[in-house]
Amino acid sequence: MPELPEVETVKRGLAGALTGAVIKKTLLRRANLRTPFPKNMAENLAGARIKTIARRAKYLLFYLDNGKVIIAHLGMTGRFSVLPTAPKEFATHDHVVFILNDGRCVIYNDARRFGVMDLCAENEVLSHKFLAELAPEPLEKDFTANYLTDVLKKRASPIKPAIMEQKLVVGVGNIYANEALFMAGISPIAPANSPIVTKKLPLLIDCIHKVLNDAIAAGGSTLRDFAHVSGESGYFQHSFHVYGRGGQPCTKCKTPITTIRQAGRATFYCEKCQK
Repeated sequence: MPELPEVETVKRGLAGALTGAVIKKTLLRRANLRTPFPKNMAENLAGARIKTIARRAKYLLFYLDNGKVIIAHLGMTGRFSVLPTAPKEFATHDHVVFILNDGRCVIYNDARRFGVMDLCAENEVLSHKFLAELAPEPLEKDFTANYLTDVLKKRASPIKPAIMEQKLVVGVGNIYANEALFMAGISPIAPANSPIVTKKLPLLIDCIHKVLNDAIAAGGSTLRDFAHVSGESGYFQHSFHVYGRGGQPCTKCKTPITTIRQAGRATFYCEKCQK
């Protein structure tokens, strides 16, 4: 599933291509994705100009000049493509198509249909059911060592699943949790409220910032389906220290990387560097 850097990369690509564009026509080529499309969605979008495109957690927010906001989530396989003109035939999984006034065509393709596309009033965005209970962003000022210390102080569960909980912090997915913990020298199996973890939380915050910013700069990580709006792949996967490298030598000490399962997800770490 695309994580925060991938969604941020898509947001920047879409914002650069679509800010100021006017939606002439919307084609909904099925009735739903993971959830049904809102009633009269196509009619509500006709003639609307895209003012700006933002991101909240892994949601893309298209702010329109008619007071509406398109809320979109890529799910596992969703992707947006911006084409100079509409194709003669659409692909099987091209589920949503926006025809712009300038002739360009924006296609949302989603093979597994785990994505979401909804519509709400701009003044209701923060209270929308998808966004209302989201935690602080990991790259924003509210995500501090003091905040993390406070929310983890009663958690004896392992630190890695804890920092992936969307009610604690949004967007630190599996890939970047593995990488940040390695950079901070914290074992993913250490209790979240243990003294060694608490002592290193300021460093962990810095490492989360670094790994996310580096991934955004590299255009995200390509694992199966992720690609930019332009169709190009991300490159951060070439910089992984531990993720996906089970059995391979640690980039620091050459100890073979250990692989375990935590909360149903693969965890990779160096037992020597992350005692």
